[in-house]
Amino acid sequence: RPGLQHKLLRLPLSRIKGLMKADPDVSLASQEAVFAIGKATELFVEVIAKDAYSFALRGKRKTIQRKDVDNAVDATDEFAFLEGTLD
Repeated sequence: RPGLQHKLLRLPLSRIKGLMKADPDVSLASQEAVFAIGKATELFVEVIAKDAYSFALRGKRKTIQRKDVDNAVDATDEFAFLEGTLD
């Protein structure tokens, strides 16, 4: 049910599909694949934002800064693939 899937995501499916198609190796993407990538993206952003926010709180701030994201990436093994990409 595409209408239901659309309501379960905060990111627009059309933007996700466009980003997927920007990869020259991707010519077609099913709605299910677009939804799965969108949901995974939302969950990833949620986790890294929460981790970065914890670093902001340690600095007695409520606003996440670039250094908080960098600290979250450095402190979490699962984010190791991001090291150096944010420079």
